[in-house]
Amino acid sequence: MEQKDRRVQHMHPSDNVVVALVELPPNTAISFAGKHIVTRARVPFGHKMAVCTIPRGTPVIKYGESIGVATADVVCGDHVHSHNLVTERGIQRRDNDG
Repeated sequence: MEQKDRRVQHMHPSDNVVVALVELPPNTAISFAGKHIVTRARVPFGHKMAVCTIPRGTPVIKYGESIGVATADVVCGDHVHSHNLVTERGIQRRDNDG
């Protein structure tokens, strides 16, 4: 049986991100649920990291639910945050702005 990597939390089996429970430096190897991923950039504590490719315009899934949409192509191991994710609340706000 695979040892659980306590540096990340995968909230739901359908999630395409994990949450960093510690700061993860670039090139850190992470293993969970049979997946092996290497961070491509620093992932701060509490932030998200992609566990698969998330194409631009695709939902980012956390807790088994969409928390927003990728604003750029996100590669497995990328830090996922406001530089490449817009929340659905942000989309609604933009749609109502003009």
